[in-house]
Amino acid sequence: MPSSTQDNAWLRAMPWVFVLIWSTGFIVARYGMPHAPPMKFLAVRYALSIACFLPWILIAGVKWPTSRAQWFHLAVTGVLMHAGYLGGVWAAVKAGMGSGLSSLIVGLQPVLTAIWLSGTGSKVSGRQWLGLLMGFAGLVLVVSRKFGAGGPGDQANWLNLSFAVMALMAITVGTLYQKRFVAACDVRTANAVQLLAALLVTLPLTLLEAERMDWNGELIGAMAWSVLGLTLGGSSLLYLLIQRGAAASVTSLMYLVPPCTALIAWVLFAEPITAVTLAGTALTAFGVALVVRTGR
Repeated sequence: MPSSTQDNAWLRAMPWVFVLIWSTGFIVARYGMPHAPPMKFLAVRYALSIACFLPWILIAGVKWPTSRAQWFHLAVTGVLMHAGYLGGVWAAVKAGMGSGLSSLIVGLQPVLTAIWLSGTGSKVSGRQWLGLLMGFAGLVLVVSRKFGAGGPGDQANWLNLSFAVMALMAITVGTLYQKRFVAACDVRTANAVQLLAALLVTLPLTLLEAERMDWNGELIGAMAWSVLGLTLGGSSLLYLLIQRGAAASVTSLMYLVPPCTALIAWVLFAEPITAVTLAGTALTAFGVALVVRTGR
């Protein structure tokens, strides 16, 4: 009985742990991006993450996917949700887009997911539509103070806008694809296959980057957290959440990432928290609650 209670408590906590971990992505970018080009950083991140998963898989005796179809579906989601999403976001930031604008663009994912689901016959209730719109409105309030704050280096152009939209489409399609085609399997082997596919796609792109990685304390710290926290922790939780929950409910959690990022930046970098930020955070949280709340 205690074990069952603990399991239920962990299942309830999973979404909020995921949001907290995922929110550190832009914090890592702030530390790491000045010292490394995006594709080289991500290629090293994927390789180190695979190196962490393999001993874990061998020691635990976990079975790998048994069918070619399962390997293929996992590889597709790896290319979309790792190479496509992360590559797009990091390339957009490197090309001069600010974190506020990139967060807002990627934050359109829950709305796109809901539109796709309604178009394919899956039911998105009126309450969930209201929650999605409220969450997006709160997201706009949270990031609105950042528009133009970075001067010329925080502007949108066709290049960084293309990267951000690519990231948005990759995470949206990847989430829907995984929910539809990827059968339940161990999260460790699933992540290893996804990361291997992402690495194979990313490695050729590193040849296009002339900039070299400047290994220092900030870059090492950013890499360590990217591997241990974001990939082993955050990506594994996202995989489990998609397997366990409805797509619209899971993706609505992404609305909470920018407000949580703002709070982390306030703690670490003393970035100001305004009344508008607090109002947007509250509106977003209420909107997400409407989406994920189960009916009677």
